[in-house]
Amino acid sequence: MKHSTHVENPDVIIIGSGIMSANLAALLKRLDPKLGIQVYEVTEELAQESSHGWNNAGTGHAGICELSYTPTQAADGTVDVSNAIKIFEQFEKSRQFWAYAIAEGMVENPKAFINPVPHLSFVHGAKWVDYLRARHSAMTAHHFFREMEFSTDRGAIGSWAPLLTENRPEVPIAATKMDTGTDVNFGEISRKLLGWLGRQPGCGIASNHRVTDLDKTATGWDVTIRDLATGQTRRNHAKFVFVGAGGGSLHLLQKAGIPESKGLGGFPIGGQWLVCDNPSIVARHQAKVYGQPLDAAPTMAVPHLDTRILDGKKTLLFGPFASWTTKFLHQKGSFLDLPGSVKPHNLATLLKIGASNLDLVKYLVQQGTQSMDDRLEVLHVFYPSAQKADWKLIDAGIRVQAIKKTDGQAGIVHYGTEVITNEDRTISALLGASPGASVSVHIVLEVIQKCLPHLLSSEEGRARMKAMIPTYDIDIKKSENADYFRTQARRASELLQLA
Repeated sequence: MKHSTHVENPDVIIIGSGIMSANLAALLKRLDPKLGIQVYEVTEELAQESSHGWNNAGTGHAGICELSYTPTQAADGTVDVSNAIKIFEQFEKSRQFWAYAIAEGMVENPKAFINPVPHLSFVHGAKWVDYLRARHSAMTAHHFFREMEFSTDRGAIGSWAPLLTENRPEVPIAATKMDTGTDVNFGEISRKLLGWLGRQPGCGIASNHRVTDLDKTATGWDVTIRDLATGQTRRNHAKFVFVGAGGGSLHLLQKAGIPESKGLGGFPIGGQWLVCDNPSIVARHQAKVYGQPLDAAPTMAVPHLDTRILDGKKTLLFGPFASWTTKFLHQKGSFLDLPGSVKPHNLATLLKIGASNLDLVKYLVQQGTQSMDDRLEVLHVFYPSAQKADWKLIDAGIRVQAIKKTDGQAGIVHYGTEVITNEDRTISALLGASPGASVSVHIVLEVIQKCLPHLLSSEEGRARMKAMIPTYDIDIKKSENADYFRTQARRASELLQLA
């Protein structure tokens, strides 16, 4: 459905309709109901790129099962779980805000966008079994993860996820499990929040509209927008602009010309999934199972076998497999996106990355030339009895890995979300990677605190934020706040029908 509501000279213009933009727009309007907000989206439907259900794994990333977030710290085998703790806290903010949206009638039917699915980590080989045991010990020392189970027993692991142990060779295996994991349809919650926003006074949503230029003024930004259906071009103005355009953010940052964008580059990586709809197999697996990382693969390519619930239907998904592309967007991208993003200010950074990441280039070539049998061989690491006839290959989303200089060195940002903000804090843009969607409420809260602090400077503003995110001003990582965390987590679970 095309949206075509326009608000002239709003306070805020938001580019993109994915989970970041939707959360920010809803938070802002609840903080100050008088705010004028205009959303522009290049596709006809909302949340069709990275947030779309089939373009991501839908894991409610809470640091529970993702081994890439918990690296081995030292020669003694201890595991650093600080990132997992941080991600868990940040995802809890998302759960709290979505629970608030349910309680306030902003959105309905939480099962349409979030469902309980246990999160498992699964490893094989003696070295990895030792690692997972050490990880479990470190994780369960924190109150976030006290309920995490660990086992090396095939019978126990088989009861958690039967496909993992069926016909598996006699090698050491181990797994951890927490039942409080979730499967999230980020596209659906985005559309629900933006649907609410579109019904509020002073707010507009225009889909099938491409932002083509950004010009700085003394009072904010002039934004040029083209209606892709009619070809008509219009101009709009806002004091603050948020660029949550996924892969399109880099080009818009370059058009804005802010100094903070100098030297930034982007490297697109396409994704593909193996999907199983066979009811007899789907019914036997109720978990998101993350495994050991693949050599030279980016963070987004750590393999996992997932229960996925989209539009009320349960399926199994395995991957991701990478694919080579020069597009920055799945639907409205162009094969000229990557070459068009190369500028004099980032050329040296991109060349350095190319020279120092030959393993990644080799990995992408290998991934792009795989046969179905090659992909099935990787699947057999998780599900030894998998049959080719039960699985099909589909395209997933495109991730534009941010490339930037840090301490004079060029690097690919495999982890986290980069928030680029100009000096006068009138524009912020996101260049993201995992676990961005899950922690989107935390990220856009930081944008509000940095760029629109007046919304939180009054007692009324703080009270409104506290109602939406009860833990926003409390460090629930600290042991003295464990009881408060449990109380708020239980309430959010009940409202979201996860209990």
